[in-house]
Amino acid sequence: MEIIIQPDATAATRLAAQLISAAIRNKPDLVLGLATGRTMEGVYTLLAAMHKKEGLDFSRVTTFNLDEYIGLPADSPYSYHYYMHTRLFSRVNINLANTHIPDGTAPDIDEECRRYERQIKSCGGIDLQLLGLGQAGHIGFNEPLSALLSRTRAKALTPLTLEQNRPLFKGAPMPTRAITVGIGTILESRRCLMLVTGRDKAVVLAKALEGPITSMISASALQLHPHCTVIVDEEAAANLQEREYYRWIFSTEPEWEPYR
Repeated sequence: MEIIIQPDATAATRLAAQLISAAIRNKPDLVLGLATGRTMEGVYTLLAAMHKKEGLDFSRVTTFNLDEYIGLPADSPYSYHYYMHTRLFSRVNINLANTHIPDGTAPDIDEECRRYERQIKSCGGIDLQLLGLGQAGHIGFNEPLSALLSRTRAKALTPLTLEQNRPLFKGAPMPTRAITVGIGTILESRRCLMLVTGRDKAVVLAKALEGPITSMISASALQLHPHCTVIVDEEAAANLQEREYYRWIFSTEPEWEPYR
């Protein structure tokens, strides 16, 4: 695992976007796993700007989103289908046929989950998986006690997750269940990139990165991944015990020279 501490959220977000851009330029037919939420909004704004100003080409990229609320139609302004279309897909030259998000209105949710797993496998798996970190220590909607080898499935959302996400619904009813890609599926990605910003994530981030691997904090499973990069700002890094070591690694490793 590589932990990179940036001075603020703007710098952390910019580095995450740069790494995604570099991955697309290196492999134009990249299979990209995507996350949603407020932390990712800046990433998608920067990627759209890179497309417009630098010619970043999404035409051959395939995407798979981590999750979707059960019961929300794609055209709901609170769905992740709507989020991705407005934040990224409508702003770049991606082929919409190559974008994949679980269908939260499928008549058979279990079959939809199995279908989604098959789709990921048929594309050769995820090359780069973008991740955020929830207050409950979750990645995707892999809430506490999610099995570390879990696959795409339906999950009930914890009260903490509901509290964290409820403001995004602006008073509208919020679903209490979601489809999420499993931890085992995430760990099969060739590379993981987690972006975490803000003081409110400091305690759970330290548990995920420096604490024991446990199903109570699904992000801790990333300690098992052979190629995982975690980008954080100073506020989110406040509780990390080895902050100076992480800074030293970033300042000396040759692979990071273009980004310093």
